[in-house]
Amino acid sequence: MITVTDLVDALGAGLLRTVVAAGNAGVHDVALAEPGDTTGQPGELVLGVGVADRAGALALLERTAPAAGLVLKGPVARDPQVTRAVRALGGPALVELRPHTSWAHVVWLLRGVIDRASAPAAGALGTPGAHSDLFALADAAAEIIDAPVTVEDAQSRVLAYSARQDSTDPARVSTIVGRRVPAETLTHFRATGVFRRLARSSDPIWTPAGPDGILPRLIIPVRAGGEWLGSIWAVVKSPVPEDRIRELSAVAPVLALHLLRLRAEAGIARRVSAGQLRAALREGSVPDGGPGGTITLPEGPLRVVAFGASPRGTDDVRRQLDLWESVAHRFGWHQPLLADLDGLLCGVVADAGRGGRRGAGGRAEAGGVDWLRHVLAETRSHEAGLYAVAGRPAHSPEELPRSLAEAAELHRLVGAGRLSLPPGAGIVLMEEVWDAVVVERAQAAVGNDTWRLGGPLAALRAHDEEHGTPYVTTLAAWIDHYGDPQAAARHLRVHANTLRYRLRKLEETASLDLTSPRMRLALRLQLLALGEAPPPDGPRP
Repeated sequence: MITVTDLVDALGAGLLRTVVAAGNAGVHDVALAEPGDTTGQPGELVLGVGVADRAGALALLERTAPAAGLVLKGPVARDPQVTRAVRALGGPALVELRPHTSWAHVVWLLRGVIDRASAPAAGALGTPGAHSDLFALADAAAEIIDAPVTVEDAQSRVLAYSARQDSTDPARVSTIVGRRVPAETLTHFRATGVFRRLARSSDPIWTPAGPDGILPRLIIPVRAGGEWLGSIWAVVKSPVPEDRIRELSAVAPVLALHLLRLRAEAGIARRVSAGQLRAALREGSVPDGGPGGTITLPEGPLRVVAFGASPRGTDDVRRQLDLWESVAHRFGWHQPLLADLDGLLCGVVADAGRGGRRGAGGRAEAGGVDWLRHVLAETRSHEAGLYAVAGRPAHSPEELPRSLAEAAELHRLVGAGRLSLPPGAGIVLMEEVWDAVVVERAQAAVGNDTWRLGGPLAALRAHDEEHGTPYVTTLAAWIDHYGDPQAAARHLRVHANTLRYRLRKLEETASLDLTSPRMRLALRLQLLALGEAPPPDGPRP
């Protein structure tokens, strides 16, 4: 069952805004508040259509307390007495309908999203019915303007196009075939300021002919609640009469509702699959059926991957999720298994061992480790901060929590600067850095005050602090280059005789037996805990 929070997020901040959250109450129906009637059953989202003041809101709240949520138009929804009353009751969730938003429109959208979330086959992005409506609108727009039309979203992805595409230019043909505006065409329209105007204004835009045979365009922005959702693009060969432009502009509000519906359905589908994936990662089993169907895991073995970004990238997990969904779709993974889990963006990819699964033409199949390696190599050229770390293969769903824990551990080490990505690589597998992980786990167990246990390190540290000697650093270099005094001296940038002198003095200061492998290991772990990292060409931390 969809929650109030999911509903608000799915429809977007341009229509709804949560004023007072109330847990994860599920919603299965929408109810209109009738004056004097008892309403607000569990699972209902109550719409206070006729409520215009504080007294009406408080009276309605008393009757709707058991409901999952109450929607009011601002400023009543933000009235301090109303919000205090909601919090005192412990529910329902209080949601504000944004100004200039039609109750009729929001009812239609809410009904569609709730029905979609409750349908047994929910989960696919964009139902055939919703897309059929968009194609019908594109055909209607083409008839109005007497020109071929495409409907595009705010990311320049083609959602629908009219049947009349016989008089278009090569850029339009490439757009329809690839379902995305070609990069060179986007560059042209960006340079002419088209997208700046689309983002800021609802006015129609006329663009003249451009290079490489680009014909003139008439562009109608599609907005809802001030938010730019997409646009109508018509290929026209001459200026369009004003009455035709006005008639075409009248299609935009209708189209906006359909775009909102598609976005909401896509958001609900994503939340349903993400929730099931979280359960699989935490519990090691895939939930059975239920609203939204069941996610389909590829054939094993599988790996859990954690995605991250360096300081040059974004650390906002929701933005990362949007980014990686876009990347996955662009590189052919149409139903990516991605979910945010406790602030970490996780995914499940197929792992067929060395070589990986191969599709047509010998290319790595979408959604696999080799595919991800290729995608990162491509995207890091312009998104240098992106990287991924993966736990060991899981041969059954029961092993997914273990792979998740390993991926999360690697992500923490990379984020803390304790583990570096190999040069030129964007992904790290647990098997490739197992030794570094072993040392990190041991160091964590040792703790940074381990020198207090006694042993030679405590005496050396005290001598350094009192006399300014470099005995602790010298000991670390000697252990890291054990058996090679010349290399240890070069690392310290001293003469080999100076190194030997220091070793004699520090052995006089503390009782040491550096011929003992166990003592060298214990000392090195203590030194790591104190911040004495090995050199780059030495053992990896």
